[in-house]
Amino acid sequence: MAPREHEIILNGISGSPGICIGKAYLVDREGVDVIEKYYISEDQTKDEISRFKNAVKKAKTELAQVIEGLPEDLRHHSYILETHMLLHKDKMLYGKAIEIIETEKVNAEWALKEATSRAKAMFANISDPYLRSRSTDVEHVSDCIMRNLVGAQDLNISNIDKRVVLVANTLSPAETSQIQLERIKGFITNRGGKASHTSIIARTLEIPAVLGLENATEVIENDDIIIVDGNKGVVIVDPDEETLFRYEELSKQYEAQKADAIRTSYQPAVSSDGLRLGIMGNIEQPEEIVAVRDHGGDGIGLFRTEFLYLNRSQYPGEEELFEQYKEVVELMAPKPVTIRTLDINGDKQISAVPTPDEANPALGLRAIRFCLKKTDVFKTQLRAILRAAAHGYVRLLLPMISSCEEVRETLDLLNQAAEELGREGYSFNRDIEIGVMIEVPSSALIADALAELVDFFSVGTNDLVQYTLAIDRVNRHVADLYNPLHPAVIRLLKMVADTAHEKNIRVYICGEMAAEMINLPLLLGLGFEELSMAPQSIPMIKNMIRKINAADAQKFIEKVCAQKSALDTMQLIQETYGDLLTEKFG
Repeated sequence: MAPREHEIILNGISGSPGICIGKAYLVDREGVDVIEKYYISEDQTKDEISRFKNAVKKAKTELAQVIEGLPEDLRHHSYILETHMLLHKDKMLYGKAIEIIETEKVNAEWALKEATSRAKAMFANISDPYLRSRSTDVEHVSDCIMRNLVGAQDLNISNIDKRVVLVANTLSPAETSQIQLERIKGFITNRGGKASHTSIIARTLEIPAVLGLENATEVIENDDIIIVDGNKGVVIVDPDEETLFRYEELSKQYEAQKADAIRTSYQPAVSSDGLRLGIMGNIEQPEEIVAVRDHGGDGIGLFRTEFLYLNRSQYPGEEELFEQYKEVVELMAPKPVTIRTLDINGDKQISAVPTPDEANPALGLRAIRFCLKKTDVFKTQLRAILRAAAHGYVRLLLPMISSCEEVRETLDLLNQAAEELGREGYSFNRDIEIGVMIEVPSSALIADALAELVDFFSVGTNDLVQYTLAIDRVNRHVADLYNPLHPAVIRLLKMVADTAHEKNIRVYICGEMAAEMINLPLLLGLGFEELSMAPQSIPMIKNMIRKINAADAQKFIEKVCAQKSALDTMQLIQETYGDLLTEKFG
Protein backbone atom coordinates (compact mmCIF):
# COMPACT_ATOMS: atom_id res chain seq x y z
CA MET A 1 0.00 0.00 0.00
CA ALA A 2 1.34 3.45 -0.94
CA PRO A 3 2.15 5.90 1.89
CA ARG A 4 -0.86 7.97 2.90
CA GLU A 5 -0.80 11.69 2.26
CA HIS A 6 -3.34 12.54 4.93
CA GLU A 7 -4.49 11.12 8.22
CA ILE A 8 -7.63 8.97 8.15
CA ILE A 9 -10.41 9.42 10.70
CA LEU A 10 -12.66 6.44 11.48
CA ASN A 11 -15.84 6.89 13.51
CA GLY A 12 -17.17 4.08 15.68
CA ILE A 13 -18.75 3.54 19.08
CA SER A 14 -17.05 4.31 22.36
CA GLY A 15 -16.50 0.94 24.03
CA SER A 16 -14.35 2.19 26.89
CA PRO A 17 -13.12 5.73 27.65
CA GLY A 18 -9.52 6.91 27.51
CA ILE A 19 -6.95 7.83 24.88
CA CYS A 20 -3.98 5.81 23.65
CA ILE A 21 -1.47 6.17 20.83
CA GLY A 22 0.54 3.29 19.43
CA LYS A 23 1.38 0.93 16.60
CA ALA A 24 -1.40 -1.21 15.17
CA TYR A 25 -1.30 -4.97 15.60
CA LEU A 26 -3.79 -6.75 13.39
CA VAL A 27 -5.31 -9.77 15.07
CA ASP A 28 -5.57 -12.34 12.35
CA ARG A 29 -7.44 -15.56 12.62
CA GLU A 30 -7.26 -18.59 10.42
CA GLY A 31 -10.17 -18.57 8.04
CA VAL A 32 -13.36 -19.84 9.59
CA ASP A 33 -15.53 -17.34 7.77
CA VAL A 34 -15.93 -19.32 4.55
CA ILE A 35 -17.97 -22.38 5.37
CA GLU A 36 -18.73 -24.98 2.77
CA LYS A 37 -21.98 -26.89 2.74
CA TYR A 38 -22.12 -30.56 1.88
CA TYR A 39 -24.61 -33.31 2.41
CA ILE A 40 -24.12 -36.44 4.46
CA SER A 41 -25.80 -39.82 4.26
CA GLU A 42 -28.09 -41.30 6.89
CA ASP A 43 -25.23 -43.58 7.97
CA GLN A 44 -22.93 -40.59 8.54
CA THR A 45 -25.37 -38.62 10.69
CA LYS A 46 -24.35 -40.16 14.00
CA ASP A 47 -20.64 -39.52 13.37
CA GLU A 48 -21.31 -35.94 12.26
CA ILE A 49 -23.24 -35.22 15.44
CA SER A 50 -20.43 -36.80 17.43
CA ARG A 51 -17.91 -34.55 15.64
CA PHE A 52 -20.01 -31.52 16.52
CA LYS A 53 -20.28 -32.56 20.17
CA ASN A 54 -16.50 -33.06 20.38
CA ALA A 55 -15.93 -29.56 19.03
CA VAL A 56 -18.30 -28.16 21.65
CA LYS A 57 -16.49 -30.10 24.35
CA LYS A 58 -13.09 -28.73 23.27
CA ALA A 59 -14.46 -25.16 23.11
CA LYS A 60 -15.86 -25.53 26.64
CA THR A 61 -12.54 -26.85 27.93
CA GLU A 62 -10.70 -23.86 26.45
CA LEU A 63 -13.18 -21.44 28.01
CA ALA A 64 -12.95 -23.19 31.39
CA GLN A 65 -9.18 -22.66 31.30
CA VAL A 66 -9.68 -18.94 30.58
CA ILE A 67 -12.12 -18.65 33.50
CA GLU A 68 -9.71 -20.44 35.80
CA GLY A 69 -6.91 -18.06 34.83
CA LEU A 70 -8.92 -14.85 35.14
CA PRO A 71 -6.98 -12.08 36.89
CA GLU A 72 -8.32 -10.90 40.24
CA ASP A 73 -9.63 -7.61 38.78
CA LEU A 74 -11.93 -9.51 36.43
CA ARG A 75 -13.18 -12.15 38.85
CA HIS A 76 -16.43 -10.29 39.47
CA HIS A 77 -17.12 -10.41 35.73
CA SER A 78 -16.59 -14.17 35.46
CA TYR A 79 -20.37 -14.51 35.10
CA ILE A 80 -20.01 -13.22 31.52
CA LEU A 81 -17.77 -16.13 30.60
CA GLU A 82 -19.91 -18.53 32.61
CA THR A 83 -22.87 -17.34 30.55
CA HIS A 84 -20.88 -18.25 27.45
CA MET A 85 -20.23 -21.65 29.00
CA LEU A 86 -24.00 -22.20 29.27
CA LEU A 87 -24.53 -21.01 25.68
CA HIS A 88 -22.39 -23.92 24.43
CA LYS A 89 -25.24 -26.24 25.39
CA ASP A 90 -28.13 -23.84 24.79
CA LYS A 91 -31.13 -25.18 22.94
CA MET A 92 -31.13 -22.41 20.33
CA LEU A 93 -27.50 -23.08 19.35
CA TYR A 94 -26.43 -26.56 20.43
CA GLY A 95 -29.84 -28.18 20.13
CA LYS A 96 -30.69 -26.45 16.87
CA ALA A 97 -27.36 -27.38 15.22
CA ILE A 98 -27.89 -31.06 16.05
CA GLU A 99 -31.47 -30.83 14.80
CA ILE A 100 -30.27 -29.36 11.49
CA ILE A 101 -27.68 -32.14 11.05
CA GLU A 102 -30.35 -34.75 11.72
CA THR A 103 -33.13 -33.32 9.59
CA GLU A 104 -31.26 -31.64 6.74
CA LYS A 105 -28.36 -34.14 6.52
CA VAL A 106 -25.73 -31.44 6.25
CA ASN A 107 -22.21 -31.12 7.68
CA ALA A 108 -21.74 -29.85 11.24
CA GLU A 109 -20.07 -26.58 10.17
CA TRP A 110 -23.02 -25.63 7.99
CA ALA A 111 -25.52 -26.68 10.66
CA LEU A 112 -23.74 -24.51 13.23
CA LYS A 113 -23.68 -21.59 10.84
CA GLU A 114 -27.43 -21.96 10.21
CA ALA A 115 -28.24 -22.29 13.92
CA THR A 116 -26.16 -19.19 14.69
CA SER A 117 -27.88 -17.16 11.97
CA ARG A 118 -31.32 -18.10 13.29
CA ALA A 119 -30.37 -17.26 16.89
CA LYS A 120 -28.95 -13.89 15.81
CA ALA A 121 -32.12 -13.12 13.86
CA MET A 122 -34.15 -13.83 17.00
CA PHE A 123 -32.07 -11.37 19.06
CA ALA A 124 -32.27 -8.77 16.27
CA ASN A 125 -36.01 -8.51 16.89
CA ILE A 126 -35.53 -7.40 20.49
CA SER A 127 -36.00 -3.69 21.05
CA ASP A 128 -33.86 -3.35 24.18
CA PRO A 129 -30.32 -2.47 23.01
CA TYR A 130 -28.70 -4.34 25.88
CA LEU A 131 -30.59 -7.57 25.25
CA ARG A 132 -30.20 -7.22 21.50
CA SER A 133 -26.44 -7.01 21.86
CA ARG A 134 -26.47 -10.49 23.42
CA SER A 135 -26.44 -11.78 19.83
CA THR A 136 -22.70 -11.06 19.87
CA ASP A 137 -22.36 -13.58 22.73
CA VAL A 138 -23.97 -16.23 20.54
CA GLU A 139 -21.62 -15.24 17.76
CA HIS A 140 -18.52 -15.53 19.94
CA VAL A 141 -19.50 -18.94 21.27
CA SER A 142 -20.29 -20.11 17.75
CA ASP A 143 -16.87 -18.88 16.52
CA CYS A 144 -15.10 -20.95 19.20
CA ILE A 145 -17.00 -24.11 18.31
CA MET A 146 -16.46 -23.47 14.60
CA ARG A 147 -12.73 -23.03 15.12
CA ASN A 148 -12.58 -26.43 16.76
CA LEU A 149 -14.68 -27.98 14.00
CA VAL A 150 -12.38 -26.78 11.22
CA GLY A 151 -9.20 -27.28 13.25
CA ALA A 152 -8.10 -23.63 13.16
CA GLN A 153 -5.56 -22.38 15.68
CA ASP A 154 -6.81 -20.52 18.73
CA LEU A 155 -5.91 -16.87 19.13
CA ASN A 156 -4.00 -16.29 22.36
CA ILE A 157 -4.00 -12.58 23.14
CA SER A 158 -1.81 -13.15 26.18
CA ASN A 159 1.07 -14.27 23.92
CA ILE A 160 1.39 -10.87 22.22
CA ASP A 161 4.71 -9.49 23.44
CA LYS A 162 4.66 -6.02 21.86
CA ARG A 163 3.41 -2.71 23.21
CA VAL A 164 0.62 -2.27 20.63
CA VAL A 165 -2.98 -1.38 19.89
CA LEU A 166 -5.05 -4.39 18.82
CA VAL A 167 -7.07 -4.14 15.60
CA ALA A 168 -9.57 -6.96 15.09
CA ASN A 169 -12.77 -7.81 13.33
CA THR A 170 -14.14 -8.77 16.73
CA LEU A 171 -12.83 -9.77 20.16
CA SER A 172 -14.77 -12.06 22.46
CA PRO A 173 -15.03 -11.34 26.21
CA ALA A 174 -12.77 -14.36 26.78
CA GLU A 175 -10.11 -12.92 24.46
CA THR A 176 -10.44 -9.45 25.95
CA SER A 177 -10.00 -10.84 29.45
CA GLN A 178 -6.58 -12.19 28.40
CA ILE A 179 -5.23 -8.74 27.53
CA GLN A 180 -1.98 -7.97 29.35
CA LEU A 181 -2.27 -4.33 30.35
CA GLU A 182 1.49 -3.81 30.37
CA ARG A 183 1.56 -4.70 26.66
CA ILE A 184 -1.76 -3.81 25.09
CA LYS A 185 -2.54 -0.08 25.06
CA GLY A 186 -6.06 -0.38 23.70
CA PHE A 187 -8.11 -2.11 21.04
CA ILE A 188 -10.48 -1.38 18.18
CA THR A 189 -12.88 -3.72 16.38
CA ASN A 190 -15.06 -3.73 13.30
CA ARG A 191 -17.99 -5.19 15.21
CA GLY A 192 -19.55 -4.82 18.66
CA GLY A 193 -21.31 -2.04 20.54
CA LYS A 194 -21.41 -0.17 23.82
CA ALA A 195 -23.65 -2.75 25.52
CA SER A 196 -21.55 -5.75 24.47
CA HIS A 197 -19.83 -7.88 27.10
CA THR A 198 -16.52 -7.15 25.36
CA SER A 199 -17.15 -3.47 26.06
CA ILE A 200 -17.94 -4.23 29.72
CA ILE A 201 -14.65 -6.12 30.11
CA ALA A 202 -12.76 -3.25 28.46
CA ARG A 203 -14.27 -0.70 30.86
CA THR A 204 -13.35 -2.94 33.80
CA LEU A 205 -9.76 -3.11 32.55
CA GLU A 206 -9.95 0.68 32.01
CA ILE A 207 -8.37 0.27 28.59
CA PRO A 208 -9.41 2.60 25.70
CA ALA A 209 -11.58 0.85 23.12
CA VAL A 210 -13.57 1.84 20.04
CA LEU A 211 -16.00 -0.71 18.58
CA GLY A 212 -18.29 -0.95 15.57
CA LEU A 213 -15.82 0.63 13.11
CA GLU A 214 -16.97 -1.75 10.33
CA ASN A 215 -13.83 -1.61 8.17
CA ALA A 216 -10.86 -0.93 10.48
CA THR A 217 -9.10 -4.17 9.53
CA GLU A 218 -9.31 -3.18 5.85
CA VAL A 219 -8.02 0.37 6.32
CA ILE A 220 -5.30 -0.23 8.91
CA GLU A 221 -2.07 -2.19 8.40
CA ASN A 222 0.35 -3.64 10.93
CA ASP A 223 2.62 -0.99 12.48
CA ASP A 224 0.45 1.95 11.35
CA ILE A 225 0.46 4.65 14.02
CA ILE A 226 -3.09 5.03 15.34
CA ILE A 227 -4.80 7.18 17.96
CA VAL A 228 -7.70 5.57 19.84
CA ASP A 229 -10.03 8.14 21.37
CA GLY A 230 -12.35 5.97 23.48
CA ASN A 231 -14.09 9.08 24.84
CA LYS A 232 -15.47 10.05 21.45
CA GLY A 233 -15.42 6.69 19.65
CA VAL A 234 -12.89 7.95 17.09
CA VAL A 235 -9.76 6.36 15.60
CA ILE A 236 -7.16 8.39 13.68
CA VAL A 237 -4.80 6.49 11.36
CA ASP A 238 -1.39 7.98 10.49
CA PRO A 239 -2.06 11.26 12.36
CA ASP A 240 -0.16 14.38 11.28
CA GLU A 241 2.19 16.09 13.72
CA GLU A 242 -0.35 18.63 14.90
CA THR A 243 -2.97 15.95 15.65
CA LEU A 244 -0.38 13.76 17.35
CA PHE A 245 0.78 16.60 19.60
CA ARG A 246 -2.81 17.59 20.46
CA TYR A 247 -3.74 14.04 21.42
CA GLU A 248 -0.61 13.55 23.49
CA GLU A 249 -1.68 16.57 25.53
CA LEU A 250 -5.29 15.34 25.75
CA SER A 251 -4.11 11.94 26.93
CA LYS A 252 -2.08 13.53 29.73
CA GLN A 253 -5.03 15.71 30.75
CA TYR A 254 -7.39 12.74 30.73
CA GLU A 255 -5.10 10.59 32.87
CA ALA A 256 -4.60 13.43 35.36
CA GLN A 257 -8.34 14.03 35.58
CA LYS A 258 -9.00 10.31 35.98
CA ALA A 259 -6.44 9.98 38.78
CA ASP A 260 -7.99 12.96 40.55
CA ALA A 261 -11.49 11.49 40.15
CA ILE A 262 -10.48 8.10 41.54
CA ARG A 263 -8.80 9.71 44.56
CA THR A 264 -12.04 11.46 45.47
CA SER A 265 -14.58 8.87 44.32
CA TYR A 266 -15.65 8.06 47.88
CA GLN A 267 -16.57 11.67 48.55
CA PRO A 268 -20.13 12.77 47.80
CA ALA A 269 -21.05 14.51 44.55
CA VAL A 270 -21.77 18.04 45.77
CA SER A 271 -22.00 20.93 43.31
CA SER A 272 -19.82 24.00 43.87
CA ASP A 273 -22.76 25.75 45.54
CA GLY A 274 -23.66 22.86 47.85
CA LEU A 275 -26.30 20.77 46.05
CA ARG A 276 -25.78 17.05 46.64
CA LEU A 277 -26.65 14.46 43.99
CA GLY A 278 -26.81 10.70 44.33
CA ILE A 279 -24.51 8.96 41.83
CA MET A 280 -25.62 5.37 41.46
CA GLY A 281 -24.57 2.26 39.56
CA ASN A 282 -26.45 0.24 36.93
CA ILE A 283 -25.96 -3.51 37.32
CA GLU A 284 -27.33 -6.74 35.90
CA GLN A 285 -25.60 -9.31 38.13
CA PRO A 286 -24.99 -9.45 41.89
CA GLU A 287 -21.24 -9.73 41.20
CA GLU A 288 -21.20 -6.15 39.90
CA ILE A 289 -21.90 -4.78 43.36
CA VAL A 290 -18.14 -4.84 43.94
CA ALA A 291 -17.56 -2.46 41.04
CA VAL A 292 -20.24 -0.04 42.30
CA ARG A 293 -18.76 0.03 45.77
CA ASP A 294 -15.15 0.28 44.53
CA HIS A 295 -16.04 3.29 42.37
CA GLY A 296 -17.87 5.16 45.13
CA GLY A 297 -21.47 4.54 44.07
CA ASP A 298 -24.21 5.82 46.37
CA GLY A 299 -26.44 2.83 45.66
CA ILE A 300 -27.96 0.87 42.79
CA GLY A 301 -30.07 3.07 40.54
CA LEU A 302 -30.98 0.25 38.15
CA PHE A 303 -30.78 -3.47 38.88
CA ARG A 304 -31.77 -5.27 35.68
CA THR A 305 -33.39 -8.56 36.58
CA GLU A 306 -33.58 -10.26 33.19
CA PHE A 307 -30.43 -12.37 33.61
CA LEU A 308 -32.24 -15.04 35.62
CA TYR A 309 -34.83 -15.46 32.88
CA LEU A 310 -32.54 -15.82 29.87
CA ASN A 311 -31.34 -18.95 28.14
CA ARG A 312 -33.32 -21.40 30.23
CA SER A 313 -36.19 -23.77 29.71
CA GLN A 314 -38.49 -22.47 32.45
CA TYR A 315 -39.15 -19.39 34.53
CA PRO A 316 -37.14 -19.05 37.76
CA GLY A 317 -38.90 -19.83 41.02
CA GLU A 318 -39.51 -17.46 43.92
CA GLU A 319 -36.73 -18.85 46.13
CA GLU A 320 -34.10 -18.48 43.40
CA LEU A 321 -35.14 -14.87 42.74
CA PHE A 322 -35.35 -14.06 46.44
CA GLU A 323 -31.82 -15.33 47.14
CA GLN A 324 -30.37 -13.25 44.28
CA TYR A 325 -32.21 -10.06 45.29
CA LYS A 326 -31.43 -10.57 48.98
CA GLU A 327 -27.73 -10.94 48.22
CA VAL A 328 -27.65 -7.63 46.35
CA VAL A 329 -29.71 -5.82 48.97
CA GLU A 330 -27.56 -7.06 51.86
CA LEU A 331 -24.29 -6.29 50.07
CA MET A 332 -25.41 -2.74 49.32
CA ALA A 333 -27.08 -1.99 52.67
CA PRO A 334 -27.84 0.58 53.94
CA LYS A 335 -27.71 2.19 50.51
CA PRO A 336 -30.71 1.81 48.17
CA VAL A 337 -31.16 -0.90 45.54
CA THR A 338 -33.61 -0.06 42.75
CA ILE A 339 -34.95 -3.34 41.36
CA ARG A 340 -36.49 -3.05 37.91
CA THR A 341 -39.12 -5.68 37.25
CA LEU A 342 -38.81 -7.96 34.25
CA ASP A 343 -38.15 -5.97 31.08
CA ILE A 344 -38.21 -8.43 28.21
CA ASN A 345 -40.59 -9.59 25.58
CA GLY A 346 -40.08 -12.89 27.35
CA ASP A 347 -41.36 -15.20 24.66
CA LYS A 348 -38.35 -14.28 22.60
CA GLN A 349 -36.03 -15.25 25.41
CA ILE A 350 -37.44 -18.22 27.22
CA SER A 351 -37.29 -21.22 24.96
CA ALA A 352 -40.00 -23.18 26.81
CA VAL A 353 -42.63 -20.61 25.90
CA PRO A 354 -44.26 -20.50 22.44
CA THR A 355 -43.06 -17.53 20.40
CA PRO A 356 -45.74 -15.23 18.97
CA ASP A 357 -44.84 -13.38 15.80
CA GLU A 358 -44.70 -9.63 16.24
CA ALA A 359 -44.19 -7.38 13.23
CA ASN A 360 -42.72 -4.66 15.46
CA PRO A 361 -41.42 -6.05 18.78
CA ALA A 362 -40.29 -2.62 20.03
CA LEU A 363 -43.97 -1.67 20.15
CA GLY A 364 -45.20 -5.08 21.19
CA LEU A 365 -45.61 -7.33 24.20
CA ARG A 366 -42.63 -6.33 26.35
CA ALA A 367 -41.79 -5.22 29.88
CA ILE A 368 -44.86 -4.30 31.99
CA ARG A 369 -47.20 -5.39 29.18
CA PHE A 370 -45.66 -8.85 29.21
CA CYS A 371 -45.78 -9.00 33.03
CA LEU A 372 -49.45 -8.01 33.18
CA LYS A 373 -50.26 -10.75 30.65
CA LYS A 374 -48.26 -13.30 32.66
CA THR A 375 -49.48 -12.38 36.11
CA ASP A 376 -48.32 -15.66 37.68
CA VAL A 377 -44.74 -14.97 36.51
CA PHE A 378 -44.99 -11.34 37.59
CA LYS A 379 -46.41 -12.09 41.02
CA THR A 380 -43.61 -14.58 41.67
CA GLN A 381 -41.11 -11.80 41.06
CA LEU A 382 -43.04 -9.29 43.18
CA ARG A 383 -43.17 -11.75 46.09
CA ALA A 384 -39.40 -12.27 45.86
CA ILE A 385 -38.78 -8.51 45.83
CA LEU A 386 -41.06 -7.89 48.85
CA ARG A 387 -39.23 -10.61 50.77
CA ALA A 388 -35.81 -9.19 49.84
CA ALA A 389 -37.02 -5.77 51.01
CA ALA A 390 -37.10 -7.13 54.56
CA HIS A 391 -33.28 -7.26 54.39
CA GLY A 392 -32.41 -3.72 53.29
CA TYR A 393 -33.41 -0.59 51.33
CA VAL A 394 -35.37 -1.65 48.22
CA ARG A 395 -37.09 0.45 45.59
CA LEU A 396 -39.38 -1.12 43.00
CA LEU A 397 -39.12 0.23 39.44
CA LEU A 398 -41.70 -0.54 36.72
CA PRO A 399 -40.47 -0.43 33.08
CA MET A 400 -42.24 0.71 29.91
CA ILE A 401 -45.19 2.30 31.70
CA SER A 402 -47.48 4.14 29.30
CA SER A 403 -50.73 4.43 31.30
CA CYS A 404 -52.06 4.82 34.83
CA GLU A 405 -54.00 1.57 34.45
CA GLU A 406 -50.74 -0.37 34.22
CA VAL A 407 -49.57 1.11 37.51
CA ARG A 408 -52.89 0.43 39.24
CA GLU A 409 -52.90 -3.19 38.04
CA THR A 410 -49.35 -3.63 39.31
CA LEU A 411 -50.23 -2.13 42.69
CA ASP A 412 -53.15 -4.57 42.96
CA LEU A 413 -50.82 -7.49 42.24
CA LEU A 414 -48.29 -6.14 44.73
CA ASN A 415 -50.95 -5.93 47.43
CA GLN A 416 -52.13 -9.45 46.63
CA ALA A 417 -48.53 -10.69 46.88
CA ALA A 418 -48.11 -8.98 50.26
CA GLU A 419 -51.36 -10.46 51.61
CA GLU A 420 -50.29 -13.94 50.49
CA LEU A 421 -46.86 -13.59 52.07
CA GLY A 422 -48.48 -12.44 55.30
CA ARG A 423 -50.84 -15.40 55.39
CA GLU A 424 -47.97 -17.78 54.66
CA GLY A 425 -45.83 -16.38 57.47
CA TYR A 426 -42.94 -14.96 55.38
CA SER A 427 -40.92 -11.92 56.43
CA PHE A 428 -41.46 -9.13 53.92
CA ASN A 429 -41.71 -5.36 53.58
CA ARG A 430 -44.64 -3.87 51.65
CA ASP A 431 -43.64 -0.34 52.63
CA ILE A 432 -41.20 0.15 49.75
CA GLU A 433 -40.84 3.08 47.39
CA ILE A 434 -42.43 2.46 43.99
CA GLY A 435 -41.39 4.24 40.83
CA VAL A 436 -42.03 4.15 37.10
CA MET A 437 -39.60 4.43 34.25
CA ILE A 438 -40.33 7.35 31.98
CA GLU A 439 -39.17 5.98 28.65
CA VAL A 440 -42.02 6.57 26.22
CA PRO A 441 -43.52 9.99 25.37
CA SER A 442 -46.96 9.00 26.70
CA SER A 443 -45.63 8.53 30.24
CA ALA A 444 -43.93 11.93 30.10
CA LEU A 445 -47.14 13.56 28.90
CA ILE A 446 -49.20 12.04 31.74
CA ALA A 447 -46.49 12.48 34.37
CA ASP A 448 -48.86 14.54 36.52
CA ALA A 449 -51.31 11.63 36.75
CA LEU A 450 -48.60 9.02 37.27
CA ALA A 451 -47.10 11.12 40.05
CA GLU A 452 -50.31 10.60 42.05
CA LEU A 453 -49.62 6.85 42.09
CA VAL A 454 -45.87 6.49 42.71
CA ASP A 455 -42.97 7.75 44.82
CA PHE A 456 -40.43 8.52 42.10
CA PHE A 457 -39.73 8.76 38.38
CA SER A 458 -36.65 7.28 36.77
CA VAL A 459 -36.11 8.45 33.21
CA GLY A 460 -34.75 5.77 30.87
CA THR A 461 -33.21 8.12 28.35
CA ASN A 462 -32.10 5.44 25.89
CA ASP A 463 -35.66 4.41 25.08
CA LEU A 464 -37.13 7.89 25.60
CA VAL A 465 -34.86 9.31 22.89
CA GLN A 466 -35.53 6.33 20.63
CA TYR A 467 -39.31 6.52 20.92
CA THR A 468 -39.49 10.33 20.83
CA LEU A 469 -37.37 10.70 17.72
CA ALA A 470 -38.50 7.40 16.11
CA ILE A 471 -34.86 6.39 15.68
CA ASP A 472 -33.27 3.00 16.13
CA ARG A 473 -29.86 3.97 17.45
CA VAL A 474 -28.22 0.70 16.36
CA ASN A 475 -29.44 1.17 12.79
CA ARG A 476 -26.36 2.66 11.15
CA HIS A 477 -28.49 4.35 8.50
CA VAL A 478 -30.17 6.63 11.06
CA ALA A 479 -27.98 6.30 14.17
CA ASP A 480 -26.43 9.73 13.57
CA LEU A 481 -29.88 11.26 14.15
CA TYR A 482 -30.06 9.80 17.67
CA ASN A 483 -29.30 12.73 19.96
CA PRO A 484 -30.43 13.25 23.58
CA LEU A 485 -29.88 16.99 23.13
CA HIS A 486 -32.70 17.19 20.55
CA PRO A 487 -35.08 20.01 21.67
CA ALA A 488 -38.01 17.57 21.83
CA VAL A 489 -36.15 15.33 24.27
CA ILE A 490 -35.07 18.24 26.44
CA ARG A 491 -38.61 19.59 26.60
CA LEU A 492 -39.90 16.18 27.69
CA LEU A 493 -37.19 15.93 30.34
CA LYS A 494 -38.14 19.38 31.64
CA MET A 495 -41.80 18.42 31.68
CA VAL A 496 -41.07 15.30 33.74
CA ALA A 497 -38.70 17.04 36.16
CA ASP A 498 -41.02 20.04 36.67
CA THR A 499 -43.99 17.74 37.29
CA ALA A 500 -42.04 15.67 39.81
CA HIS A 501 -41.04 18.79 41.71
CA GLU A 502 -44.61 20.16 41.68
CA LYS A 503 -45.97 16.81 42.91
CA ASN A 504 -43.19 16.49 45.48
CA ILE A 505 -41.85 13.17 44.26
CA ARG A 506 -38.22 12.40 43.43
CA VAL A 507 -36.87 12.27 39.88
CA TYR A 508 -33.85 10.31 38.64
CA ILE A 509 -32.05 9.41 35.41
CA CYS A 510 -30.85 5.87 34.68
CA GLY A 511 -29.97 6.01 30.96
CA GLU A 512 -26.66 6.55 29.25
CA MET A 513 -27.33 10.29 29.11
CA ALA A 514 -26.35 10.45 32.79
CA ALA A 515 -22.82 9.23 32.08
CA GLU A 516 -22.00 11.82 29.41
CA MET A 517 -20.27 14.87 30.88
CA ILE A 518 -21.65 17.28 28.31
CA ASN A 519 -25.14 16.56 29.66
CA LEU A 520 -24.37 17.29 33.32
CA PRO A 521 -25.06 21.07 33.33
CA LEU A 522 -28.39 20.28 31.70
CA LEU A 523 -29.35 17.52 34.15
CA LEU A 524 -28.34 19.57 37.19
CA GLY A 525 -30.25 22.55 35.85
CA LEU A 526 -33.39 20.48 35.32
CA GLY A 527 -33.22 19.30 38.91
CA PHE A 528 -32.58 15.56 38.59
CA GLU A 529 -31.64 14.26 42.02
CA GLU A 530 -29.88 11.00 41.15
CA LEU A 531 -27.91 9.88 38.12
CA SER A 532 -27.31 6.17 37.54
CA MET A 533 -24.68 4.72 35.18
CA ALA A 534 -22.06 2.03 34.56
CA PRO A 535 -19.96 1.79 37.74
CA GLN A 536 -16.72 2.77 36.01
CA SER A 537 -18.20 6.16 35.03
CA ILE A 538 -19.05 7.15 38.61
CA PRO A 539 -15.71 8.77 39.68
CA MET A 540 -15.44 11.07 36.64
CA ILE A 541 -19.09 12.13 36.84
CA LYS A 542 -18.78 12.91 40.55
CA ASN A 543 -15.66 14.92 39.88
CA MET A 544 -17.34 17.00 37.19
CA ILE A 545 -20.44 17.69 39.28
CA ARG A 546 -18.25 19.25 41.97
CA LYS A 547 -17.13 21.85 39.42
CA ILE A 548 -20.64 22.94 38.37
CA ASN A 549 -22.72 25.62 40.10
CA ALA A 550 -26.27 24.18 40.32
CA ALA A 551 -27.96 27.59 40.67
CA ASP A 552 -26.24 28.83 37.50
CA ALA A 553 -27.23 25.58 35.74
CA GLN A 554 -30.88 26.19 36.66
CA LYS A 555 -30.75 29.65 35.03
CA PHE A 556 -28.93 28.12 32.06
CA ILE A 557 -31.94 25.89 31.33
CA GLU A 558 -33.95 28.87 30.09
CA LYS A 559 -31.42 29.40 27.31
CA VAL A 560 -31.28 25.67 26.54
CA CYS A 561 -35.05 25.47 26.10
CA ALA A 562 -34.94 28.33 23.60
CA GLN A 563 -32.64 26.37 21.25
CA LYS A 564 -34.11 24.94 18.07
CA SER A 565 -31.67 22.13 17.31
CA ALA A 566 -29.37 19.65 19.04
CA LEU A 567 -26.40 21.35 17.39
CA ASP A 568 -27.45 24.74 18.79
CA THR A 569 -27.74 23.20 22.27
CA MET A 570 -24.35 21.52 21.93
CA GLN A 571 -22.74 24.82 20.94
CA LEU A 572 -24.46 26.66 23.81
CA ILE A 573 -23.17 24.12 26.34
CA GLN A 574 -19.67 24.37 24.93
CA GLU A 575 -19.74 28.16 24.97
CA THR A 576 -20.96 28.22 28.59
CA TYR A 577 -19.12 25.24 30.10
CA GLY A 578 -16.28 24.85 27.60
CA ASP A 579 -13.56 25.39 30.21
CA LEU A 580 -14.87 22.49 32.30
CA LEU A 581 -15.37 20.26 29.30
CA THR A 582 -12.16 21.02 27.42
CA GLU A 583 -10.58 17.71 28.33
CA LYS A 584 -13.52 15.91 26.80
CA PHE A 585 -13.87 17.89 23.61
CA GLY A 586 -10.25 18.92 22.99
